[in-house]
Amino acid sequence: MTAVTLRHRAVPLWAVVALGGAAWLVAWFVNLPAADWLAYDALGLERGSHLGDAVAFFLYDAPKVLLLLAGVVTLVSFLRSFVSPERVRHALVGRGILPGTVAAAGFGVVTPFCSCSAVPLFIGFVEAGVPLGVTFAFLVASPMVNEVALVLLWGLFGPWIALAYMTAGLAVAIVAGLVIGRLGLERYVEDYVWKIRAGGAIGEVRPTLEERVRDAWLSTVDIVRRVFPFVLAGIAVGALIHGYVPTELVVAVGGRDNPLAVPALVALGVPLYSNAAGTIPIVEALLGKGLPLGSALAFMMAVTALSVPELVILRRVMKPRLIATFVAVVATGILLVGYGFNLFVA
Repeated sequence: MTAVTLRHRAVPLWAVVALGGAAWLVAWFVNLPAADWLAYDALGLERGSHLGDAVAFFLYDAPKVLLLLAGVVTLVSFLRSFVSPERVRHALVGRGILPGTVAAAGFGVVTPFCSCSAVPLFIGFVEAGVPLGVTFAFLVASPMVNEVALVLLWGLFGPWIALAYMTAGLAVAIVAGLVIGRLGLERYVEDYVWKIRAGGAIGEVRPTLEERVRDAWLSTVDIVRRVFPFVLAGIAVGALIHGYVPTELVVAVGGRDNPLAVPALVALGVPLYSNAAGTIPIVEALLGKGLPLGSALAFMMAVTALSVPELVILRRVMKPRLIATFVAVVATGILLVGYGFNLFVA
């Protein structure tokens, strides 16, 4: 695809990309005044009231999050199209334990894999000779420190929180991989996994530049479509917290003075069926109400790395003992991150 047909005229691909980028920038800069006008002028809500602030929060955050997803994830999807699962697999084979674990966690940040692809990836990595601990470092980092989480965190809170989250997530993934690798739990992988040839599970594709651009956009549309309900639900919850939940209550329940705040938030996050896109608006509202950064990061990590749906899918390739160990190690790492940030970050 080198051009797009518009009203029977061929429009170069670069022109379509340029027009799309310009439209994105215009929408980004008019979002805030448009949300304020709609909430306080068109709807006539009182500025500073519970309902007015909640509605304004929702009207501003929903387009903002969707614009971040549509714009930046398209770019990231295009760049990551140069990193295939097959290349990741070959890059991890034959490395030492520590370098391989660090590399696997790093690959997890820039690769598009989620819980839906956990089974074929797990099979492919194991069958390719990638050590179990290295494989787990990848499985932890990929959903936890994914591009959607980093893009939204950067856009909503700035580079410091985004980088802090990435550093903490990578630390959890690396430590989890090293610990699981040392425990010798290979016997708790389902027997059939060792008998499957991975070659047919993950293939190598070499698309053209035009195909990469097209596929990046289609991938973004698919991502936005799948996370859209979670985005709206998360923003709705965040709007209610922003407008109605007293700051004193949030600080009392999740603040530094409550020693059980971090484990309580981790326990709350595990059964939630959501993702980064749906969780970040809630975290945004909680931080605005005074929730410490460590408690907020621990909650988000629990939702993204220890979600029940992913554990159910992984049960197809792991025995309960291995899944329980995985949950215990990752949960411990998340708790340490939460307490550490609450202790050392003002």
